[in-house]
Amino acid sequence: MKLTLTLPIFVTILTHALIGGCNCKIVQFIFGDSLSDVGNNNFLSKSLARANLPWYGIDFGNGLPNGRFCNGRTVADIIGDEMGLPRPPAYLNQSLTEDVILEDGVNFASGGGGILNETGTYFIQRFSLYKQIELFQGTQDLIREKLGSKEAEKFFQQARYVVALGSNDFINNYLMPVYSDSWTYNDKSFIQYLMDTLRAQLILLHSLGARELMVFGLGPMGCIPLQRVLSTDGQCQDKTNQLALAFNKATSELVVELSNTLPNASYKFGDAYDVVNDVITNPGNYGFSNSDSPCCSFGRIRPALTCIPASTLCTDRSKYVFWDEYHPSDSANELIAKELIKKLGFLKPNQTDASPPTPVAMGPSSDDIGQ
Repeated sequence: MKLTLTLPIFVTILTHALIGGCNCKIVQFIFGDSLSDVGNNNFLSKSLARANLPWYGIDFGNGLPNGRFCNGRTVADIIGDEMGLPRPPAYLNQSLTEDVILEDGVNFASGGGGILNETGTYFIQRFSLYKQIELFQGTQDLIREKLGSKEAEKFFQQARYVVALGSNDFINNYLMPVYSDSWTYNDKSFIQYLMDTLRAQLILLHSLGARELMVFGLGPMGCIPLQRVLSTDGQCQDKTNQLALAFNKATSELVVELSNTLPNASYKFGDAYDVVNDVITNPGNYGFSNSDSPCCSFGRIRPALTCIPASTLCTDRSKYVFWDEYHPSDSANELIAKELIKKLGFLKPNQTDASPPTPVAMGPSSDDIGQ
């Protein structure tokens, strides 16, 4: 008789656990530009910012283009690997389903995108940060339908978030006279405009569940090959670098402010400017032989802007800081990622300060194919 009374209760609890519960993994949601894009722009047929040509991806998985604007991995790839987190697929990847989102997260990054909606308009198609957040809201609706509101809220609050934009807002907006922002603002007021916009975006992400979030800072933008080749003497553009430093200072202060005022927020600022600047200035100290020109270039025709099948590759890709006119190489990204990991003391999910980290291979693996 006692068994008869308790059995229905047991069955009810078991059924709820199997159907309504969610023993979900901790995953990443990445918002960014071409430095973090893993293929979204490849699905934008009219976009002029796509990494769908050889030799992109040559040192990643099967060596075919995969949407990354690099010969290998992004900084977010490497940090996620070190933290033991799955690599999130592109939002526009045709294989993306609710189950994939729960297992791997989503990457919304888009080449040419910026903090500002108007940034990168001459690329025709790209996702600004506001658009990426809008797509994230749609993703949340799908997960709520699958899990229910309570479990979905838990899933999104346990996730990790990366926001990595800003360089296009300068290089493909403010510093180009074809954009009205270039004559509407001065350096100080433009950075304030960026901060006002970014503050609203980070607060919006918090309202959507983002509790563990990292904002990437900018590197010495004035030293990318494109900026050097456009200068009169081939040297770094100091004005552009000063803008990057001012952006980093303002963003760092914003992140501290929000982390201290938003409930349960743990927001961090990832700044690798100094180490990247030192690599560019003293490449030999870090095992590089070239820090001022791209590994993939179109002979003496500069700037070629993108790496194309007719381009010539450098002899040893691991010795070049830059892959193309805009983007770092896999080797440089690994160095940047390790610097951020060291500065911020990243821990794997469920790992405490007392737990020894598990070694993770930093090179591309056979699992990279299709990621």
